[in-house]
Amino acid sequence: MKLKDFYFDLPEDRIARFPADKRDESRLMVVERKTGNIFHHRFKDIPGLMAGSDFLVVNNSKVIPVRLFGEINDKKVDVLIVKNYSEYEVEALTLPARKFKPGQRVVFNRDLWAEVTGIGQRGKRRLRFNKPYAAVLNAGYAPLPPYIKRKFPEAAAQRTFDLERYQTVYARIPGSIAAPTAGLHFTPEVIEKIKQKTEIIEITLEVGEATFQKIEVEDIVDHQMGRETITITYEDRKRILHLKQSKHLLAVGTTTVRSLETFALQQPGKETFYSELFISPGFEFRMVDKLITNFHLPQSSLFILVSAFAGLELMRKAYRIAIEKGYRFFSYGDAMFIL
Repeated sequence: MKLKDFYFDLPEDRIARFPADKRDESRLMVVERKTGNIFHHRFKDIPGLMAGSDFLVVNNSKVIPVRLFGEINDKKVDVLIVKNYSEYEVEALTLPARKFKPGQRVVFNRDLWAEVTGIGQRGKRRLRFNKPYAAVLNAGYAPLPPYIKRKFPEAAAQRTFDLERYQTVYARIPGSIAAPTAGLHFTPEVIEKIKQKTEIIEITLEVGEATFQKIEVEDIVDHQMGRETITITYEDRKRILHLKQSKHLLAVGTTTVRSLETFALQQPGKETFYSELFISPGFEFRMVDKLITNFHLPQSSLFILVSAFAGLELMRKAYRIAIEKGYRFFSYGDAMFIL
């Protein structure tokens, strides 16, 4: 299939710059694959919408504050750390990349700066900080996607808010540079109601560049997905496989889908393994029966994944209705429950 098949026109005012006032007050579109029917709810309704034969699997990865605002020669620049090489050296996506020249100093505050030590592709630069990585993260901001458009003054004013809200309430394992956003809608109250009904199992995928990597090929079969790290404990994998014998697996988020389907394909012997799995139409889902997800970017690997799961035409219909009815899109937006 061609990348253009996954394009849709999205008005800019549908992109959520802030989340709902309460996590579970976000809107929830319910999509039935068998019938094509679409219903509208609030996320707090999810415990009642789940069947008694469902069980949940969630990604408990915790977002780390890897976004930094700095200056080069008094000009504002933006840094997103994507890889930690050592205590002092990192690889980062930079903006505008042309300002990050070898030997250039990037100043973040009066105590924190870095030197550009190498140039990579697609705006990547190698930076060496004057302080250890832990101190760098202490100065960092939530790594919000660029379409949320938080420039420095607003980002500084919203720093505490974003560090709390761009994180699931069940996040435990630090390592992600983007949030598993389908989980942002859960509250402790919603989780407690679900636990009264069924089991919730936690796995970990460290969300990296692969999740938000832009697809730059005409034919999607040529797209190469980046590598991300997954951990599923022996105990949890046994529990998942046991429950799958009699229940339906409800995956929370595309990262959970990719983790479980990678596990099904590889049957890895170790608890921690890697995924480069790109899921597109024609993929045979072996583990996931139902999916909670957000509304995604056009022509993204995430929209392609949900189209593989529910069918491209049904997703086009659902997204068209979502736009017409004012659903909010992307990381801080509303949710979809695909049955």
